[in-house]
Amino acid sequence: MNTLNKLLKNNMRQYSMIIALLLIVILFQILTNGTLLKPLNITNLILQNSYILVLAVGMVLVIITGHIDLSVGSIAAFVGAISAIFMVNMQMNPVLAVIICLSIGALIGAWQGFWVAYVGIPAFIVTLAGMLLFRGLTLVVLKGQSIAPYPESFQKISNGFLPDLFGGDSLHIFSIVIGLFISLILIAMEIRTRNNQVKYQFDVLPKGLFFAKLIAIFVVINLFTYVLATYRGIPNILIILFVIIAAYTFIMKKTIIGRHIYAVGGNLKAASLSGVKTKQVTFGVFVNMGVLSALSGLIFAARLNAATPRAGNLFELDAIAAVFIGGASAYGGVGTVIGAVVGGLVMGVMNNGMSILGLGIDWQQAIKGLVLLAAVAFDIINKKKS
Repeated sequence: MNTLNKLLKNNMRQYSMIIALLLIVILFQILTNGTLLKPLNITNLILQNSYILVLAVGMVLVIITGHIDLSVGSIAAFVGAISAIFMVNMQMNPVLAVIICLSIGALIGAWQGFWVAYVGIPAFIVTLAGMLLFRGLTLVVLKGQSIAPYPESFQKISNGFLPDLFGGDSLHIFSIVIGLFISLILIAMEIRTRNNQVKYQFDVLPKGLFFAKLIAIFVVINLFTYVLATYRGIPNILIILFVIIAAYTFIMKKTIIGRHIYAVGGNLKAASLSGVKTKQVTFGVFVNMGVLSALSGLIFAARLNAATPRAGNLFELDAIAAVFIGGASAYGGVGTVIGAVVGGLVMGVMNNGMSILGLGIDWQQAIKGLVLLAAVAFDIINKKKS
């Protein structure tokens, strides 16, 4: 029991947000008379929140290092505008255009990272300037007008679905197979992790709870893919999200780079004295944020099938809110990729549920603001207790 209490205390924020997400889903499922979890609406939830989840993954790294990035929405809009110039006006090959656009995002991130890491200007100021700069450049590039339509191959990034290799009719069998495969892989990884923890005498969940966790993983993933299979199967963007989340989770948990990012946010001076190249880490985090902002802009443009001057509006606030709701600390040094994704899903489900209920955008913004305030207050209160 002491071990269980210790594990729950150390992971309270992560577990509490997962429980909160489940409660919010159940609440809106009841309030919307079952509409929320219909296959079509679940697919729409994925498509509508994909670009925010991509930003949240990058933003959590920035916030862990003790910084913030207010420019991500404007960068997404600017890169989206550039992509339209390339693919619509210049008829450039979509693959080449995407590579160039991601490179532009990296350059923008490097520009901002230089001022933050090497000149020492606070990230708030640098990225506020970036927000204004790239929003203005978006208007210049688009000349105040939208550019459309994109090539169909590019649109499939956000609007396409995996083909059914097994030729299912009313049920997308390939999606079910993928869900089964992923769930078995995750279960195998959980078992391996537990065995390693036991080997080195770390605290682990009791066997009963551990098996319950494995069963929950299996049921949730396969139920999720089954629901998607009853509509059109797994969206292409979900595969992209899965790869990004898996890659960044591995980097932050298993690599030296990840440990250095946490070290910089936890205690900058101690990290520097320990040999961590703090300026390079900060610079790299902003370059990464630039790339993911560019990817977010491309995903949004593909979904909208147009580059518009208003694209990316308030993306930065949604991404920051997702990270803090997902358990990141306002002081830096604390946060997880999975937590940021859970926070993004909380925001996404709330947005979708309130929209189905016909709640106005004014009330939606007010409620999201209260949720964000409560999440940060929860973090600060816990920090004072510990």
